Amino acid sequence: MYNSFRMQSVQSPIIPVVGELIRANPGTISLGQGVAYYGPPPEAIGAIETFLADAENHKYKLVQGIPELLEAIQTKLTTENNISIEGSRIVVTAGANMGFVNAVLAITDPGDEIILQLPYYFNHEMAVVIADCKAVCVPTDDDYQLQVDAIAAAITDRTRAIVTISPNNPTGAVYRESDLRKVNKLCRDNGIYHISDEAYEYFTYDGVRHFSPGSIEDCAEHTISLFSLSKAYGFASWRIGWMVIPEHLFMPIRKIQDTILICPPVISQWAAVGAMRAGVDYCRQKSQMTIEVREILLNELNSIKNLVTVPRADGAFYFLLRIHKDLDPMKLVRQLIEEHKVAVIPGMTFGMENKCYLRVAYGALQKKTAAEGIGRLVKGLKSILGT
Repeated sequence: MYNSFRMQSVQSPIIPVVGELIRANPGTISLGQGVAYYGPPPEAIGAIETFLADAENHKYKLVQGIPELLEAIQTKLTTENNISIEGSRIVVTAGANMGFVNAVLAITDPGDEIILQLPYYFNHEMAVVIADCKAVCVPTDDDYQLQVDAIAAAITDRTRAIVTISPNNPTGAVYRESDLRKVNKLCRDNGIYHISDEAYEYFTYDGVRHFSPGSIEDCAEHTISLFSLSKAYGFASWRIGWMVIPEHLFMPIRKIQDTILICPPVISQWAAVGAMRAGVDYCRQKSQMTIEVREILLNELNSIKNLVTVPRADGAFYFLLRIHKDLDPMKLVRQLIEEHKVAVIPGMTFGMENKCYLRVAYGALQKKTAAEGIGRLVKGLKSILGT
């Protein structure tokens, strides 16, 4: 039987592959998947009672989300991100990934181009290929910061959007406000969209601040902002995020979402209402352990500076390590799992194919387990790469 050539061109997700290796090697500690170590606040669970109290909640609801959640999101955007929804619409999605797919399908035709920053988030690149479009990858600098001149040079008459992720997955970089403003202006001047993925907005360190391009004056016509509860509120499996989109994109995006999803899971939306009542203080309280784990990781990696480079990472919960030896990254990952019982993600899945890179995720584990995993990683790299 025929298989879609387009889908054959889409890379296979690496996390399930690494997951199989982990299962085949019991006792492995994973520093691979990017999730938070904690779950939702009690207010999220309590809000499910509201859902259950009304039998109408078992039926389909509005494609764009329930009014109670839309109101909570609007308040959050205004108070935390300085984003006005004048000229914009909020659409609740099944996570920020769905928001990205919605956006790409709404603004492109086959053969169009989307500019991604290299290294990219693999699901973004996959979505562009699925849409039968071309991902144009622009390298970031040695600290994984934006190279605005290179981005500008990559724009063609087929370019439909420039994508930025800040704080960044997979690098942990937090892009400078000045650079994000320049990218947003590039989009305005060229009649294209700025897609800003801000799923890690609450995860910044050492006094670094997150900036939302959607707060720029008069940017509503060309800015698409993506948010998620998955990380900060421990909501990964509940699948709730949202997009802030120009008003003129509401109808095409509603068509897409109605076809794929009909509406975001209503029980999850009510849980999200409860979570947002708990507010950002819950996220900040929980992130204290992540901060401590990050310090342990930095201290341990400092002991092998002769073997790996650790570019500055002020956000999210990732480091993208540059390995000083020219090795096959997947073979190195397999060796770390099989011989040292610690798992990380190879850099080629983020488009880094010329040299050996490893993404280390440190947000998913309690402090004691994380410290053990980090110790195994450093010991393993010393053994494999040589001291």
